[in-house]
This record gives sequence, C-alpha cells and structure tokens, in this order.
Amino acid sequence: MQNPEILGIIAGNGVYPRQLADAARKAGVRKIVAAAFSDETDPALTQHVDLIEWMRVGQLSRLLRFFREQKVHHAIMAGQIAPRNLFDLRPDWKALLVLAKLKQRNAESIFTAIADELAKVDVDLLPATSFLEDCLAQAGLVVGPKLTRREEEDVDLGWKIAKEIARLDIGQTVIVKNGTVLAVEAFEGTNDAIKRGGALARKSAVMIKVSKPDQDMRFDVPVIGVETIRIATKVKLRVIAVEAEKALLLEREAIVDLAEAAKISIVAR
Repeated sequence: MQNPEILGIIAGNGVYPRQLADAARKAGVRKIVAAAFSDETDPALTQHVDLIEWMRVGQLSRLLRFFREQKVHHAIMAGQIAPRNLFDLRPDWKALLVLAKLKQRNAESIFTAIADELAKVDVDLLPATSFLEDCLAQAGLVVGPKLTRREEEDVDLGWKIAKEIARLDIGQTVIVKNGTVLAVEAFEGTNDAIKRGGALARKSAVMIKVSKPDQDMRFDVPVIGVETIRIATKVKLRVIAVEAEKALLLEREAIVDLAEAAKISIVAR
C-alpha cells in the first residue's frame, strides 16, 4: 500500500503510539493526528504528532468527528486501553448503540465494531504492525542463553495451552514451570498474569505469548515492551517465547539490554 498523506493514530497507553508516529514520519507520512484518551495516552505523544485531540474512552462520536474534520482516511490502533477503563466506560450515544448490538463484549468484538463504524466514515483501519515491520520478532533466539530441554518442553506445553485460550478469546499468555501451567491470562492483561505466575513459580518460569489462531492484525497484536521485561525480571522469569512475525518487540535495543542483564532468553518460533 502507498503511504497515506494523513495518518490517524488511536492512541492507547505505553510507548507504542510514539514509536508508531516516529516510524510513520520516517516513512514519509506528511501529517499525523492522534486521538488520545485521558488517563491512558502518554502526554509525551504531543511532541511526536502534528495534532492531538484528548477525549474519554467511550466517546466514539467525538473520535469519528475528529477524524472526519482532519480528513483522515487511514488509521491505526496503537497501545492498549487498561481493562479497568473498559469497564468504567461512560459511552456516548454512538458507543451505546454499537455496544447494544454486541452479544459478547471482549476486545475483539468491541474493536471490530469500532472498525466498522470507522469504515462508515471512510476511515480504513490498517494493521497495527504498519510502519513497524522492523519490530516484528524474527524466528530464533533473540537474546539470552540457549533453552534447556526442560524449558523447550515447557514452551511446547505453554504454546498448546496459549493457542487454545487465544482461540477461546480468553487471553494470549500463559506461565509454565516444569510441565505445570501456573497462570493463564484473562481480562487482567499480560503484566498481571506474569506477576501471578511468577509469584507461584518463585523463579525460572517460562512465559508464552501467542497470537490468536485467526488474529485480526488490526488490533490486539501481541506486544513485548520494556515494562514486560521489567516485570519478568522482578519475578525472575527465565524464558519469554513469542510467535515469529506476529509479535512486536518495541524499543528492541532496550529490551535486549534488559533481558541480557537479567539472563532472560527471548525466543520467537
């Protein structure tokens, strides 16, 4: 696809929106505007985009109007919204109508519905990995010591479980140690699942994070960031396994340095 003239970023939390904005700029996108959410988006994003509009999570009409006014026809969802904010949603009438039609309310169904609303105002939601192809994990050992046979077996077990919970749309991360599944990610998110599983393991657990079997690359793409490695270090994880070509490693150099210092192996398969 040709680079869009104007790019809209629907900006969740963390470094992801900033890194995306910089990569899009480098690729030659002329104008970048961001829909930012109070209590979620890092205000530092202001320095990386041409225009930022602050709104509450749930103000769908405002998001659509903002993109229409800025003549945005291509947008990317970058960064998560904290689960507590999805429950503390004070939806406007537009969001209420959209939510009312959903039988199931999970990340996938909500984001698909938002993508459909964006399409109605001629905004195409691009894959979340757009402009960040260099950050996709390549198959093999990314950093750290080679895995032992026991660790390889734990990755195999965790992979099977993670793919199944992802298929059921429960979560995408599991924590395993010595052939036992210690934690399965649900609504709380990856970081809390790591804390829970890591506390039970005490040390040397293996984390597996996969994409869904029919992953919609426009949203909910697996991401490993600096915060993931910090939490993994705190609970003394030994291995982080992700899916090659499907997981983003944000701030890669910092991740590699932190993982190396903590003797954590990151492997993509």
